[in-house]
Amino acid sequence: MAPIDSDDNTTAGAGEEPGGGRSRAARYVVPVAVMGLAAATIGLVPALADSGDPDLPKVTAEELVQKIAESDVQQLSGTVRISTDLGLPDLGGLESGMMSGMAGGPGGGGKDGGSSADPSAKLTELASGSHTLRVAADGPDRQKVSLLEDAAEYSLIHDGKDVWGYDSKSNEVYHSTQEGEERPEKDVPATPKDFADQALKAIDDTTSVKVAGTAQVAGRDAYRLVVEPRQKGSTVGAVTVAVDAETGTPLKFTLTPASGGAAVVDAGFTKVSFAKPDASTFDFAPPKGAKVTEADEKAAKAPEYGRKAEGDLAKELDGLKVIGEGWNSIAAFDTGGQGLPTGAEAGGDLGGFLGSLGDQVKGDFGSGTVFKTRLVNALITEDGKVYAGAVTKDALVKAADAAK
Repeated sequence: MAPIDSDDNTTAGAGEEPGGGRSRAARYVVPVAVMGLAAATIGLVPALADSGDPDLPKVTAEELVQKIAESDVQQLSGTVRISTDLGLPDLGGLESGMMSGMAGGPGGGGKDGGSSADPSAKLTELASGSHTLRVAADGPDRQKVSLLEDAAEYSLIHDGKDVWGYDSKSNEVYHSTQEGEERPEKDVPATPKDFADQALKAIDDTTSVKVAGTAQVAGRDAYRLVVEPRQKGSTVGAVTVAVDAETGTPLKFTLTPASGGAAVVDAGFTKVSFAKPDASTFDFAPPKGAKVTEADEKAAKAPEYGRKAEGDLAKELDGLKVIGEGWNSIAAFDTGGQGLPTGAEAGGDLGGFLGSLGDQVKGDFGSGTVFKTRLVNALITEDGKVYAGAVTKDALVKAADAAK
């Protein structure tokens, strides 16, 4: 982590809070896939709501970042509310289905031998809408995350070498085992700390960091840490992290877009305790009559699909490179195929539909379509090249021109 510029360091209470050979059909999925994957992997989040401004000792931004880094909370439990608003077009649930299928392979949503309890498919739901989670942790070997739904619940439990996923709606269970130091398949952000860890990695000389007062979150006194891009051209406005004054644990994580309005994602505890959770919290046994899918059984049922999917992904990401630096970084790669049919003449009804989802652009690189969210934008050129990042449309066109 690069040193924090002292010009941006303010003490608590000072300053104001500012306002992440293929078929043609497969290529057409690219716009939704790019947006969905970006939403799931860029851990970013509304303005911080609080119920008071506690009087806390003054602290510099560098000291607060260090406090987060040194935080070693091993035990906690609580309720987390996550809301994500990327401004994706309404495709009638089509985008969710495609994301689940991509994540879980055949049967990612419970069909063709898959399981609706597979976490690789289920937890992609956190990429959009509002969700309530119950979380608990007791050291590195025992964690539980429960996604609360209407009259149903999905739970992911890690207990030693065992990882269990249970979908009460379908009464399906997914089971896998982890060997040695391998982590459970839980790398979807679920707590403010998960999001904050990603944001703090972005701190370098392209970043402004400051302490902007205090807050109270889930009944806990906290400092407000505000992280902002110095560079022009980023779609990120600011990241605000509420840091527990006692433990250094992030309690709430907020990302607001440069365009203003509601936050892109808001993740925060509404209740939290740092006491040791009851051991029974992590107990799990498949309910009577539940369909149980073992991870190795799923792989055995569709080995050919798995090899093909991995090969396709490797082909797509072959030559992946990063253009620019800091908050203006742009991922660029070649799909190895033709571009999208985004005109009525070029692609008929499908071309017209895809064209309506994005903006047609031209430059020295040729022509293409920019597909936009409130945070991540992607340019797909007529010859199948993709440029994506948390940057403006103009920045993408400029990058494509420079790469020609």
